[in-house]
Amino acid sequence: MWTILHARLHTTLKQTQLLAQGDKILIAVSGGQDSICLLKLLIDLQPKWNFKIAVGHCDHQWKTDLGIAEFVQEISDRWYVPFHLKIATNLTETEAAAREWRYQALQEIAQEQDFNIITTGHTQSDRAETLLYNLIRGSGVTGLSALKWKRNLSPTVSLVRPLFNVSRAETKEFCQRLKLPVWDDQANHNLKYARNRIRTEVLPYLKTHFNPQVETAFAQTAEILQAESDFLDTLTQNLAQEIIDFEQKKLNRIKIKSIPLALKRRIIKLLLENISLKSPNFAQIEAIIDLIDAPQKSATSSLSGNTIAQVEGDWIILKKL
Repeated sequence: MWTILHARLHTTLKQTQLLAQGDKILIAVSGGQDSICLLKLLIDLQPKWNFKIAVGHCDHQWKTDLGIAEFVQEISDRWYVPFHLKIATNLTETEAAAREWRYQALQEIAQEQDFNIITTGHTQSDRAETLLYNLIRGSGVTGLSALKWKRNLSPTVSLVRPLFNVSRAETKEFCQRLKLPVWDDQANHNLKYARNRIRTEVLPYLKTHFNPQVETAFAQTAEILQAESDFLDTLTQNLAQEIIDFEQKKLNRIKIKSIPLALKRRIIKLLLENISLKSPNFAQIEAIIDLIDAPQKSATSSLSGNTIAQVEGDWIILKKL
């Protein structure tokens, strides 16, 4: 059955070039409605695009995962799609740990089986939830637009999210209309996870009391911020070559002085990330900004890992205590 979602995805792929004819695609399938919807759509589009497709499933080995891997494999077998499984060992039961492990596991499958694309069933609803989640945590533009349509995981493997213009309500309706089997993951109802609370409590409240189309509004905001963030990233990379000495872990405070504040922050963030400070926070970045006009030998308190920033001549130097 050819549906509106089939037509929309086909059009999206042609307009955005997210996927190309003959791509080798590993479809991440959790068993939930979004990933099952994506799997069915790509199976049905396969003849038009000459895709080579397979299913990748990640078993966290948590109590809530019991039976899911078998469920997903059964669907894959029924639809004649190769199935690949990765099983975790002693995985910490946190959102962050699970997400990081899943991407690593899927990338391993892709490289082992020679897939150049990994697709996930992230929807417009996920994009809205991520924006709100990161806003609550105090993220900047980059964090607010964290979920992208496409990004490179390695030189040979890209991650693609083809359903970014589809809501979770639409994937549910699609699965119900086509009578597709869907696994109701109990972990999605566990309110100890912040994203679940946003999904089940915060967004419904905002829809009822502020804007029925709040998910679309947030997703559009994320799209705007993504374009602006990409532009600022390009400027930052170009300026950083003149301002930062990455080998010596220092930046020129004379050259950075006249640059707009937004770019100062991005350049400093880039330097901190270069010394393996994975997610520099606002206070750490501002502490270094304060050194731009500070007297000689001025220094920050420890940034992370016994590292400080200190003024020496025209430079702000990062050094170990």
